[in-house]
Amino acid sequence: MTSPETLTIVLSQMTQTVGDLAANADAMRSIRARHAGADLILYPELQLIGYPPEDLVLKPALAERAAKLLAELAAETADGGPAMLVGSVERDGADLYNIVALLDGGKIVATRRKHELPNYGTFDEKRVFAPGPLPDVVEWRGVKLGLPICEDGWLPKVCRHLAAQGAELLISLNGSPYEIDKDERRLSQVFASRVAETKLPLIFLNRIGGQDELVFDGCSFVLNDDGTTAHRLTDWEAEERVTRWTKGADGWVCEAGAIAEWEAHPADIYSAMIVSLRDYVERNRFPGVVLGLSGGIDSAICAAIAADALGPDKVWCVMMPSRFTGQASLDDAAGCAAMIGCRLDTIPIVPAVEAFDHMLAGSFADKDVDITEENVQSRIRGLTLMALSNKFGPMLLTTGNKSEMSVGYATIYGDMAGGYNPLKDAYKMTVFAIAKWRNENVPRLSRNRVTPVMPDNIVTKPPSAELRPDQKDEDSLPPYADLDRMLHMLVEEEASVDDVVARYGFDRDAVARIERLLMLAEYKRRQAPPGVKLSTRNFGRDRRYPITHGFRTG
Repeated sequence: MTSPETLTIVLSQMTQTVGDLAANADAMRSIRARHAGADLILYPELQLIGYPPEDLVLKPALAERAAKLLAELAAETADGGPAMLVGSVERDGADLYNIVALLDGGKIVATRRKHELPNYGTFDEKRVFAPGPLPDVVEWRGVKLGLPICEDGWLPKVCRHLAAQGAELLISLNGSPYEIDKDERRLSQVFASRVAETKLPLIFLNRIGGQDELVFDGCSFVLNDDGTTAHRLTDWEAEERVTRWTKGADGWVCEAGAIAEWEAHPADIYSAMIVSLRDYVERNRFPGVVLGLSGGIDSAICAAIAADALGPDKVWCVMMPSRFTGQASLDDAAGCAAMIGCRLDTIPIVPAVEAFDHMLAGSFADKDVDITEENVQSRIRGLTLMALSNKFGPMLLTTGNKSEMSVGYATIYGDMAGGYNPLKDAYKMTVFAIAKWRNENVPRLSRNRVTPVMPDNIVTKPPSAELRPDQKDEDSLPPYADLDRMLHMLVEEEASVDDVVARYGFDRDAVARIERLLMLAEYKRRQAPPGVKLSTRNFGRDRRYPITHGFRTG
C-alpha cells in the first residue's frame, strides 16, 4: 500500500447482469484480485444488483441478498488489500435507498445514500427509491472523500455541499446510458462544471453494456482541480484503469494517463447497436437471430449489425418474395447475404397469399383491393419468420426504423413481430448514414470483419415495401430528408406544427398530416418490440403518450 500522501485508485469500467448478484460480486472480486497493490477499487453505480433494476428491486429478497453479499465482500477486505467502493441498495424500514458502500479492513466503513433521484426520460428512481439526505464526506485513510452518486453529480447542490464539508476528492459512480453526443456533454459541460464550482478533482466512472433498451458506453474520465483531463477511458469496452494520485500543497493531483479517443458519428451509433443487440441476445440465451431480408436498406443493415454483434454464423436471413417482388430485390438480398457471409433461405409467400385470398373471397366479395391485402402479405411474412423462430430457437429481429414507426408505416403482427429492433430509435436518414459508413468501415467491436456488407444498389435505390405494383415509400410519405426534419421537431423537441413550418417552410397541411399520423400510431408503438435507445426521446422509455387523446397542434 502507498503512503497517505499518495493513492492508487483503480477505475473498473465494466458490464453487469441485472439481478445476478452472485455473478456481479464475483466479477468485482476478480478485479480486486488483479489489483492487489492498489488502495481503492471503484465500481459503477448499483454494480452489485445491476442498473436499472426497475421494479425488480422492490422484491424484498433482492435487498436481503444484496446486504448479505455486501457484508461478504466487506469481510474479504480484511486481507489488507484494496478497499472497494461498491454500489448497492439498502433497506431502512419501508424505504429503499440507492447507496455506495466503502469496504475496507474487513467491514463496511461507510455508506452514503443517493440524494438526487432522476425521474425524467428513461429514469424512474423516485418510483423505487427514497432520497437520502445531503451526504457527509467520508474520511478514509486520511483522505476526505465526497461520494456523489450519478445524478448527485449532474446537479450542483450535492457537490457544493461536499466541498463545503471539506472534501478533497469527488468520486462519482454512474449508470449513465448512451445518447448521441452525451459522452462529450458529460465531460465538457456537466462534470467540468462541478470541478469549476468546487475546485476539486473528480473521478467519473460509468459502466458499459446493454440492458434491454438501454446501452452504456463507458467513457469514464478523471479531471484534476484545474479542469484538465488526466484520464479518458475507452468507450464501449471494459477497462481497468490504474490512476496514481499525489497530495501536494494545493490538494490531490492525478498523474496524467492515457486519453482515449471516443468514437465520432456514426461509428458510435453503430457501436451502440452492436453492444445492445449482443447483450440482449446472449443474456437471454438465444442461439442467434432470424430476420426477413427484403433487399431493402433497413433489413440489410440489420443483418449487418447482427453479424457484427453475434458473428455471421448466428444470423439466418430469409427472403420471402411475393408476386410484387422484383428481381433486383432478389439479387440485392442474395448479394447482401453473400457479402455478410450469413445463411439465406428463400420461402415464397405466394401460396399463402393465394390461400388467404381464397379464404377471404366471400367476405371481401364487394370490396376493392386496398391496404388490407398489403397487410395480409406482411403478416404472412411475420407468421413465417415466427414459425422458424419457434421451431429452431433464434430470436426474430425486426427491422423498422423510427421514421416509419413514427407515422405508423408498419404492420402490427406483421413486420413489427419480433423480439428486438436495432433500428427502433434510428431515423431513416440515420439508417442511410450508418449503411454508407458500414460499407466503408469495419467496426471496432465487430465479430464479422468484412466490408462492404451490402450492394451499393441497396443504399441508392428508392425505398419500397413492394406490397403492390411499382410501390415507393414516397408515394404516401414526404421525402425522408423532409420527414425526418419534421419528426425530429415533433418528437425530440415536442414542437408544434407551426414551429416546424416556421423553421423549415414546409407546407402546413403536410406537417399537420404527419403530426396526425404520429399521434394515431401510438397504439402500434405500444406493441412494438424493444430496441436500443439512441436519442433523447426514444419511443417507450422516454416518450410516453396516451393512446387515446384529442390534442393536435395543427
